[in-house]
Amino acid sequence: MMPNPLLVPIDQLIDYEHITPDVIEPAIDELIAQTRQCIETIADPATPAEWDTLIEPHEVSSAKLWRAWSVAGHLNAVVNTPALRDAYNRCLPKITEFSTWVGLHRGLYDQYQKLRDSAHYETLPAVRQRIIELALRDFRLSGVQLEGEARKRYAALSDEEARISQKFSENCLDAVDEWHTLVTDADRLTGIPPDVISAAATLAKENGQTGWRFTLKMPCYLPVMQYAQDRTLRETLYRGFGTLASEQGDTRFDNTQAIEQLLNLRAEEARLLGYQNFAQLRLETRMAESPEQVLSFLQDLAKRAKPYAQHDLAQLKAFAHEHYQMATLEPWDIPFLSERLRENRYDYSEESVRQYFPVQKVLDGFFDIVGQLFGVTFKPVKLPLWHHNAQAYEVLLRENRCGYLVMDLYARQGKQSGAWVDSERARQRVDGTLVTPVIYLTCNFPAPQENQASLLTHDDVITLFHESGHALHALLSRVDDPGASAFSNMEWDAIELPSQFMENFCWEWASIQKLSGHVNDNAPLPHTLFKKMVVARNFQSGMQMVRQIEFSLFDMQIHNHHSGLAIEEVLNTLSTVRQDVAVLFPPEWHRFPHTFSHLFAGGYAAGYYSYKWAEVLSADAYAAFEEYAQTHGLGNTLIAPVGTKFVDEILAVGASRPAQASFQAFRGREPQIDALLRHNGMTEQPLDV
Repeated sequence: MMPNPLLVPIDQLIDYEHITPDVIEPAIDELIAQTRQCIETIADPATPAEWDTLIEPHEVSSAKLWRAWSVAGHLNAVVNTPALRDAYNRCLPKITEFSTWVGLHRGLYDQYQKLRDSAHYETLPAVRQRIIELALRDFRLSGVQLEGEARKRYAALSDEEARISQKFSENCLDAVDEWHTLVTDADRLTGIPPDVISAAATLAKENGQTGWRFTLKMPCYLPVMQYAQDRTLRETLYRGFGTLASEQGDTRFDNTQAIEQLLNLRAEEARLLGYQNFAQLRLETRMAESPEQVLSFLQDLAKRAKPYAQHDLAQLKAFAHEHYQMATLEPWDIPFLSERLRENRYDYSEESVRQYFPVQKVLDGFFDIVGQLFGVTFKPVKLPLWHHNAQAYEVLLRENRCGYLVMDLYARQGKQSGAWVDSERARQRVDGTLVTPVIYLTCNFPAPQENQASLLTHDDVITLFHESGHALHALLSRVDDPGASAFSNMEWDAIELPSQFMENFCWEWASIQKLSGHVNDNAPLPHTLFKKMVVARNFQSGMQMVRQIEFSLFDMQIHNHHSGLAIEEVLNTLSTVRQDVAVLFPPEWHRFPHTFSHLFAGGYAAGYYSYKWAEVLSADAYAAFEEYAQTHGLGNTLIAPVGTKFVDEILAVGASRPAQASFQAFRGREPQIDALLRHNGMTEQPLDV
């Protein structure tokens, strides 16, 4: 009988090709039992409360379990099948129960506290002292000090929250996978890019249909919304997307109840732990100090951005009236008209730019740029993976292996929407042996068609660079203790600093020359076209910024209540936020919250503001490269000396010190908002239309 591939030692690579749904539950059961036994041993007061006898055994044992669970969760997200989903869902309550048990383990907490109060603690390096301090904080936030019925209720809450979040995620995936519309009249395809039409025809054929089958997956949805001249087709897709997983769409996947339940459970959890609301609880592990501080930050940013958003919309309306005789703009007109305005104003389209960004050319350029900036190289390696489109790379820093990066870039049936990075295992030392990270980088780009390369928009390229920042944060860590890795204890509102920072290099001419090569002849993107893109960089940046602020305010406000909310109150909150900051207003039937997975199936509840908070940090960090280039008379910001400092002070240190200290070590001062406003073209009052 073949050994269970999820039970290989932590220093060995996993054979994904041999992971079947039936191996998941036995592996999780065995690893939970092993880790539980380890914890009972080290929690015994007879065990010396020292690093080597308490913390290290805990980290080593836990790492094996959380690695197997990370693999199961990743496969459930990227190659979802009924059997895999069932296996994952059978394990979810076991994992939740175990995790809650650990957080509530008074004996283990007492051992950590004994270590904290001992003379041995004073001999430990600062990073290990920080790990202990953060662990004690997390114990308190996990309810370890609760007693009696409150303790039992906390455990039940944890199980319910995990189960309902997973159901929310499944509803989103299934709603997208099930939705489609068939077009049989070729005249209705006018304007849609040829590769999107070809993919729709292939999909129809695969489903035994004649015509073109359109879906709500991003490689299909976005080009149709931007280019289809058929207004009814755009409306059909918009309505489908706007009612996903709600009572307005396919009610089998309605997330209404999940939203209400999660808000109730989170509010109760906060009350149990002595907090006024869930937002207050969550901010205990953030840079921001209070919900009021976050709300003030967002409202101030909205005040600065809204005049630019109003200006953007006024220009779009004037253009629609002049060129399309539209007196009223419907929501499904906005992407289409915005792209026409971009073409009219800047004399280029996203589709024309897309021809210069075949995936492989972009990847080659990305590897070159990261190498120039940070001294990192990526060596393709053949590993047994979960899908033929996934590709593994050995990541080297000056010939020393940092870890492995596994990219899974293309959309497909059974794969969650969006783009994200996750960790299979973190950097750690086990019995003196260095174990390097294995990191997943997942996107949903259009898949290559027969004899046709996958082409990326410039926004897709930015997405790749964004996610690469997260990946590099884990891969370039020099922290050997998992408790201080980038993804374990980094303040959530700083976690986006490396990712948003990396986006800036997509706007450098030196970068574009490496990233671009026309799909037909490999000619680089012309400098004249690049200059048009730079001029257009802040096209509708006001509307884009207030949209992100809208999501952030909505998130903070629905979690800033002493009790949960009914769905009507959730929708009213969103409406009120929009009245304050938005310039675009969806129809009454639109159900955006029902697919807001960041909040209800991810880690961003009471934390979506992190994108804007960290954008201040990332823009200011990138300004260091701009300043160095200007001082030294350089024509681009691909600067190794500053890149090396960014690695040393930001990427390599993970969560070994507070994020604020890392930023100050890199920049030499507190963060400033000036660079963010400048990068978004908000340094002057908007001109008249």
